[in-house]
Amino acid sequence: MSNLETEPAEVHCHTDAAPAEGAGTIRMDILTARDVPLGGPRAMTVHRTLPQRDRSLIGAWCFADHFGPDDVAATGGMDVPPHPHTGLQTASWLFTGEIEHRDTMGNHAMVRPGELNLMTAGHGIAHTEVSTPDTTVLHGVQLWIALPASAADTARGFAHYAPPLITAGEVTARVFLGELLGSASPVPTFTPLLGAELHLPAGSRAVLDVRADFEHGFLVDSGTVAIAESASRTIERTELGYVGLGAEQLTLVNPGSDSARVIVLGGLPLGEDIIMWWNFLGRSHDDIVRFREEWMDHSERFGQVQGYTGEVQHLPAPQLPGTRLRARENTPGRAHD
Repeated sequence: MSNLETEPAEVHCHTDAAPAEGAGTIRMDILTARDVPLGGPRAMTVHRTLPQRDRSLIGAWCFADHFGPDDVAATGGMDVPPHPHTGLQTASWLFTGEIEHRDTMGNHAMVRPGELNLMTAGHGIAHTEVSTPDTTVLHGVQLWIALPASAADTARGFAHYAPPLITAGEVTARVFLGELLGSASPVPTFTPLLGAELHLPAGSRAVLDVRADFEHGFLVDSGTVAIAESASRTIERTELGYVGLGAEQLTLVNPGSDSARVIVLGGLPLGEDIIMWWNFLGRSHDDIVRFREEWMDHSERFGQVQGYTGEVQHLPAPQLPGTRLRARENTPGRAHD
């Protein structure tokens, strides 16, 4: 998915891992989403929890949009023209509906519920995303992963994976990246990551053995969720609960009377400074300027998407701000106070 904001904010993150110290209650921070319309008077609205001023990264996860359930008849659904990416991967994950993906590698694939489509931009790629005519309700998440400097210029790539549904007590899950609850994804990543969808029936709990050197985020799609080891309030729909380094086990609890669905994100802190602006990820202001110029000049860095029938064949990049893109702190927190 493209960031369609006409005045996108720059995000420059410093990531210095902070080891956990001591023991006791787990600290959880609540990140509240901001609503972002995806263009037009009938725009589909997404709930964006990453990046934001208080936290720009969770591991290498650098962008999280949560959308729907969206009535396609009312909003027109999703129709994102050819747009570019650099230095990152896009992870598409749906709950309902279907999205047609095309990219400059010639990939023509469908994004379907419970199936991961992972596109690697690296040096540069362009793609389109269009909800299919049969889709009546569109509902899911779009996630971006920052590539480390060693892989930032890597070749374009695309992977598809349909993880099995697993059961752990009362809880069901699909692990699309990394490992959780005894299930492991075969999809390789450039830094250690975790991505999973969990369903918790009313009154249930899930005990998660997690890596102490990972940060974790819990994005609630439906219902409410709490972390038993935390004294913080429950995580409500569209909110993201953040837990820093040092936790070896986390217990998710559904205290409500309805079932809950949660996207679990985790990863080793990136440990590098990055700048995100619009759909580009780079290491400096000059990187972003160059990427924008090359996109506007129809450079071979990005190529041309074939088969998209919309009117706009090359989504224009917004104007850069009048000042140099600047730094924003993003130090990983500690699980224990």
